[in-house]
Amino acid sequence: MTDMALFAEQQVRADLARLLLAAVEASGRARCDIARDAQIHKDALRRVLAGERSASLGEALRILAASGVAPNAHLLLFLVSSGDHAIAWLQSDLAQFFEDFSGELPSALERVLGNQLHDVKPRWAKGTAHRVARLLSDHIEELERKDALLGDVFAGAEGGHRG
Repeated sequence: MTDMALFAEQQVRADLARLLLAAVEASGRARCDIARDAQIHKDALRRVLAGERSASLGEALRILAASGVAPNAHLLLFLVSSGDHAIAWLQSDLAQFFEDFSGELPSALERVLGNQLHDVKPRWAKGTAHRVARLLSDHIEELERKDALLGDVFAGAEGGHRG
């Protein structure tokens, strides 16, 4: 059962304000430039960042985009995980990966599962998430091994030409 206290307006507004403020501050851009690019009045932006005003969904996405972060990934992280994850992943390759991954996942599931799509059980989600993370870890390790091998090959080739 979902804890409805997590969705209290004041708490959600404060947590979202914290994420948006962190994105704006990490951007290195002036707030007036972000407000202009996000198409929001600079005073409204100030109130949103202070948690005095709720940002609409569109405003939050535009503020994140104007701050130079992956807007969908950070808002999705904010919704499904915590504001802490969304803030920790600001301006990272991991956030861009999550943006691309979460955007591609629905069509990939439809394409790969086909008629089995309706057989998927909610209880499989946690295990599947861990399996995907393990698969990604194995892929990274394989790429690192190949890079090291190629580095050794190139180092040997350079040494052979000089000798």
